[in-house]
Amino acid sequence: MANIASQKKRNRQNEKRRARNKAVRSELKTRIKHAETAAAKGDDNEDSEALMRLAIKRIDQAAAKGVLHRNAANRQKSRLTKRLARISADA
Repeated sequence: MANIASQKKRNRQNEKRRARNKAVRSELKTRIKHAETAAAKGDDNEDSEALMRLAIKRIDQAAAKGVLHRNAANRQKSRLTKRLARISADA
């Protein structure tokens, strides 16, 4: 445990940020999974399209808040789009 007051405060801040970032990343994974399962099930095209847009929106928000790096967010969006296109083409 730190003895310096500024380090104690820094530890508290880091813990809050870690919890917030973990929640955002968890939601990202959930949104991506929902979009993939909807495309795999062959749900209504509008539903799967809406879920994909929501997942991409959440990825963009995470990048804007600094949870994800901008390039990492772009890479995730690109890979997600390719995966969903491949899944919907197979179905």
